[in-house]
Amino acid sequence: MKKTEKRDLMAPLTELLGIQYPILQGAMAHIARCPLVGAVSEAGGLGIIAAGGLSGTELREQIRKTQQQTKKPFAVNLMLQMPNIAEQVEILIEEDVKIVTTGAGTPKPYMEVLKQARVKVFPVVPSVKLAQKMEQLGADGVIAEGMEAGGHIGETTTMTLLPQVTQAVKIPVIAAGGIGDGRGLAAAFALGAQGIQLGTAFLTAMECPIHENYRQAIIQADVTATTVIRNQAGGALRGLKNALTEAYLEEPTKDVFSLAALKRAADDGEIQQGMVMAGQVAGLLTEVRSAQEIIETIYKEAVAISRNSGIK
Repeated sequence: MKKTEKRDLMAPLTELLGIQYPILQGAMAHIARCPLVGAVSEAGGLGIIAAGGLSGTELREQIRKTQQQTKKPFAVNLMLQMPNIAEQVEILIEEDVKIVTTGAGTPKPYMEVLKQARVKVFPVVPSVKLAQKMEQLGADGVIAEGMEAGGHIGETTTMTLLPQVTQAVKIPVIAAGGIGDGRGLAAAFALGAQGIQLGTAFLTAMECPIHENYRQAIIQADVTATTVIRNQAGGALRGLKNALTEAYLEEPTKDVFSLAALKRAADDGEIQQGMVMAGQVAGLLTEVRSAQEIIETIYKEAVAISRNSGIK
């Protein structure tokens, strides 16, 4: 691959973030920790620490452990409804983290202090309206996530959301939801995105700190394996169908939406009574690979497809 081809395909998002490949790792709650984050960044993507549910001390520890693992850029994801969000913002600035992604609220209260610290801000958005609002706030880019994604989701598919967002804003757009191989990255480029964010695909990475039962459940899943459950507040959550989700459909409980339900699956390997968060792309994932192999394979496939189709 010629350097000019690589630069034309990847700029300017990779230049903005200081990474080699236009591939971000999704901030999966309780899972996106230093073993996976460091591996993704070291491989040339952008690893992202999920700060949701972490105390200030725990977040600082995750940042420092990741800094020991890689000297390359990585990010922190801020769940803006967390009660200790102000402390988390202060800590990531103190620890010289220069990229954040945000979710579950607006970054407006913290945008000024983040910008003063020269932190690049990339909110996750499920709609065109929110993408435009984030651009007006001064966001450096947005992550447009479709409902195919795992975990908490919106109502619009990636295929329809992405071209509308890229048409509506001038800042870089990153595609998320339903992407697991080079065809997805090439499609994202064709629809106007400058990169992709992967969550479910990295659950199969050998560095991902989840129970092997969880990883194998993803690998064994097919295209119909996920379901969406909804709470009374209107929230929606996608994960693998199991005894827990079936019981919820009959008698809704708050437990399915809790961190405890995710921990049962991720830590204890309880894939029937835990919440196995995963996106619809799980049916495409069939093997355990290193984060480096996942990233490089996806990018090489996308380059070949883009070259053959004339996408720049």
